[in-house]
Amino acid sequence: MLRLNEIKLPLNHAEPELAQAILARLKISPEQMLGFTVYKRSYDARKKANIFLIYSVDVETTDDAGILARRSDDKHLMPSPDMAYKFVAQGVNAAGKQPRPVVIGMGPCGLFAGLILAQMGLKPIILERGKTVRERTKDTFGFWRKRQLNPESNVQFGEGGAGTFSDGKLYSQISDPKHYGRKVLTEFVKSGAPEEIVYVSKPHIGTFRLVKMVENMREEIQSLGGEIRFEQRVTDFDIREENGVRQMRGLHLASGEYLEASHVVLAIGHSSRDTFEKLYERGVYVEAKPFSIGFRVEHPQSLIDQCRFGPNAGHPILGAADYKLVHHASNGRAVYSFCMCPGGTVVAAASEPGRVVTNGMSQYSRAERNANSAIVVSISPEVDYPGHPLAGIALQRELEEKAFKLGGENYNAPGQLMGDFVAGVPSTDVGGVIPSFKPGITWTDLATILPEYAVVALREAFPAFDKQVKGYFKHDAVLTGLETRTSSPIRIKRNNDDLQSLNTRGLFPAGEGAGYAGGILSAGVDGIKVAEAVALSMQAVDKQS
Repeated sequence: MLRLNEIKLPLNHAEPELAQAILARLKISPEQMLGFTVYKRSYDARKKANIFLIYSVDVETTDDAGILARRSDDKHLMPSPDMAYKFVAQGVNAAGKQPRPVVIGMGPCGLFAGLILAQMGLKPIILERGKTVRERTKDTFGFWRKRQLNPESNVQFGEGGAGTFSDGKLYSQISDPKHYGRKVLTEFVKSGAPEEIVYVSKPHIGTFRLVKMVENMREEIQSLGGEIRFEQRVTDFDIREENGVRQMRGLHLASGEYLEASHVVLAIGHSSRDTFEKLYERGVYVEAKPFSIGFRVEHPQSLIDQCRFGPNAGHPILGAADYKLVHHASNGRAVYSFCMCPGGTVVAAASEPGRVVTNGMSQYSRAERNANSAIVVSISPEVDYPGHPLAGIALQRELEEKAFKLGGENYNAPGQLMGDFVAGVPSTDVGGVIPSFKPGITWTDLATILPEYAVVALREAFPAFDKQVKGYFKHDAVLTGLETRTSSPIRIKRNNDDLQSLNTRGLFPAGEGAGYAGGILSAGVDGIKVAEAVALSMQAVDKQS
């Protein structure tokens, strides 16, 4: 097949125009084109009154080689790459001489690590400290409505991971030469996601659809011999020194059980602070890494739609508009938008008692009245929390405790109007933008819970963003504190070749918690990579024995 890129058509083009454009670009007759599929569809909205769609298509013709030769002048024409996923191993550990591989965590990374291991016949055991996705949904909504936090079942912990209560974004800027991202998307479609996620430029699913998809993937893992254990928190790691090498040998669970394990995928997410502490205590190599802190910001979605799409706002193909903002402040700090949720809500994302954390969430429809995103300031261990690999965790906790106290110590989030924050004036009441955060907002002065350098940078950035999104600097836009879980504050480093911990054989750090992913798609991709590394390692052990 042929891959043809950069086909530009008007936003409201008729369906037959795409086929006509393909024929014109390839200079072939209708009889020579056997069929085509859309590989990617994006849009160019730089001219709001003249938005057009951009297609990449895979075309099947009667003479692919001849067309490539004749159209060698078209730099956007090439052979279609082989995107089919290929397993690196099958039939490993058939005699059961090795302990079954264990995956800790069932967020996107752990889910795909477990799925790929199961599809390769390795019958993984998956340990999830939280509950099934439906049970944790009840607990999470209970927290939002009744202020009753379950530290083991919330936005951060439970089947599906933190991505379950998000916008369900499925795009990433990672390098993906082996098309692992395609495997992630096709597995999601197989599990119930809309087929469009495979080809739209910024696919998303939304929370309610993710719930059923996660359940379907769980059922496939189990049907292939995998075992999933919920409410099974790992409390300790059995790491032994053998012939001068640190080797993973087993896991201690909160239930009191000891689980033999020599191949462990560590897919624990960015909020498993107790597990980070235990890994450090057991000598696993851990280092501090940069992350970001700031607020969730809400505007009317209609304002963002109008600014981005002008007269085409509300078009069904375009959907709810998003934005991406960056400002380099005069004090040297970078301020940027993160995890933008069109037509969504700001949600309570705490996982520890006495602390307040925010996140953003959207449903598939993205039909809520407000747009929200995190607006955050980059911080680094070299400058802001030096001296200890876990110092970033301590900083997160300190800030989250301040937010809890400022919110009234009842899990309300502290909030402020954007204009008041920039002016340095505490807010006392809501304006025209109704905050979506549950259980509630306590109006206050958010400057008191962030470091001075972050306050200075944010006060400079909000007016500057108005040049990028007209109307962004809106006096009654709502700031909700605090956003601290933009990414993991640590990195559990691994070798580049076999993806095992730098100093502990059999331990495979993976996903967002280990510092190797950021978002659902990249976490799923990393889960696939690590599953392959586990299979190859087990295969090598098989050959040795």
